[in-house]
Amino acid sequence: MKVVPKRHHEMPDHNPMEIDVRDQGDVSIVDVHGRLAIGESAEQLHEALNSIVRRGVHKVVVILNHVTQIDSSGISTLVRVAIGLAREKGSLHLVCGPGRVRDSLTVTRLVDAIPTFETEAQALAKF
Repeated sequence: MKVVPKRHHEMPDHNPMEIDVRDQGDVSIVDVHGRLAIGESAEQLHEALNSIVRRGVHKVVVILNHVTQIDSSGISTLVRVAIGLAREKGSLHLVCGPGRVRDSLTVTRLVDAIPTFETEAQALAKF
């Protein structure tokens, strides 16, 4: 499933965020591309993750390697989904290599709260 938000008419040079979702066994893998920031992109990710949880999936990997920027709204979205999955005895794993986004996750201590891995294979192996 591919989710592409509408272009924001107020920001003509804004590249839309893309979300690709695929399943591998009982795990949904969500590959995010673009900016994960306040507004439409954070809401788009939240809705995509909620629809996965509503399908009964309890193991989710979010790949952030193609995210160019993340702000507090994007981080909040990830935290809310992680908490919701934990309540359902599930788990959220993040994949994020070195760079600006990984630095943001480290500074906010999100890497301590949500299991964060360098590769998709590592994230899948830890369920």
